[in-house]
Amino acid sequence: MNIVTPPYLKTGDTIAIVAPSGILNNREDEVAHAKSLLKSWGLNVIIGKHVFKRDNHFAGTDAERCEDFQEAMDNPNVKAIWCARGGYGTVRILDKLDYTKIKQTPKWLIGYSDITALHNQFHNNGLESIHAMMCVSLPKDLNEIPETISTFKDAIFGKQLSYDLKGSKYNKPGNASGQLVGGNLTLLHTMLGSETNIDTTDKIIFIEEIGEYKYHVDRMLQSLKRAGFFDNCKGVLVGDFTKMKKNNTALWGSTIEQLILDALSDYNFPIAFGMPSGHEDDNRALILGRAVELNVSKEETSVKFE
Repeated sequence: MNIVTPPYLKTGDTIAIVAPSGILNNREDEVAHAKSLLKSWGLNVIIGKHVFKRDNHFAGTDAERCEDFQEAMDNPNVKAIWCARGGYGTVRILDKLDYTKIKQTPKWLIGYSDITALHNQFHNNGLESIHAMMCVSLPKDLNEIPETISTFKDAIFGKQLSYDLKGSKYNKPGNASGQLVGGNLTLLHTMLGSETNIDTTDKIIFIEEIGEYKYHVDRMLQSLKRAGFFDNCKGVLVGDFTKMKKNNTALWGSTIEQLILDALSDYNFPIAFGMPSGHEDDNRALILGRAVELNVSKEETSVKFE
């Protein structure tokens, strides 16, 4: 599948901040902080007019969130779309959006977690996108997350990404190359059976998760497996599995790493653990849709983007 790389940002370009998912209650200061960071890099910033709206769980109604996102996609002056936060809600607007103009004039989508649904949609429309921090990810002291910020900046300005990771006794050694796809496990599972599901043939799948029981993770992996999600992929890169819940009535009995290995034991592709990307403070940027070389051993893992 041919994937287009949107133009990298340069000084004077404009980023639109939008909120396609959860509510941003009393988070104006955090968005202002994010705007200041972008401006310090010489970028202009516009904020969607509905970003701070509230409609029950969401940052405005479906129509309002869709309007902001569509405007950001269609505005020729906007070179990247940065999602203020995740939560839940993108799946409700996927089919209301018109991707005609953004395919004609590609631009970057930036976010993670619930934004996985939009990453999938962008991928299926032939566009690379960036799995990286969002506005509410920024602490007051930016020195607390240097790698998160520096890799975000590198990704949007076009500096090549490459990661050398510590090994893991759980790593399944091997070498593979292919387009990197994926994101939040729950969202990948949610997309099954829809037009937003990704064809993973010859690709490397990245997964991360937060706040789930281990048996929920196993159930999602088993569902994806039964649907053929892993049948023809080249490898799996595992990010952070954060704040896993404990089931007090029946403990799972193994680590999350062993759970993943067991669920994927029928396959021969390499599996790498320890990618610092997901819901931890150290959330390093990944370019989805970009070809990567994945080299995995028990001692170390390297992830090199083309």
